[in-house]
Amino acid sequence: MSTPPSKTCVSCGRRIEWRRKWERDWEQVRYCSAACRRRGVTQTDTLLEEAILRLLASGSRTATIAPSDAAEAVSARGDVDEDLAEPARRAARRLVESGQVVIVQGSRVVHPSTAKGLFRIRRA
Repeated sequence: MSTPPSKTCVSCGRRIEWRRKWERDWEQVRYCSAACRRRGVTQTDTLLEEAILRLLASGSRTATIAPSDAAEAVSARGDVDEDLAEPARRAARRLVESGQVVIVQGSRVVHPSTAKGLFRIRRA
């Protein structure tokens, strides 16, 4: 028996690997964890995705932005909001899954599930 291909979490954009315990309901699995299931995708998440795309569109084709740039654009105070740091990273990972952006570390494109530490976002 071959294992089904991995999926991407709807909330955080990380890879979900098939597990035997999900054999009967693999088609319904959408989230990687209970925390992602509770969190879902909020209006703020959608605003962060739009901010990432808007910031990338305003720069050159090879320009990159940090997730914190999107957090700053969405923040009501106009500065980097620590509460938006991880949601901005999740928004970037979801956009990678949709094929609109890539995540780079240094000059290398990396998979969003394996990117550790700081990363930048570039148009695909």
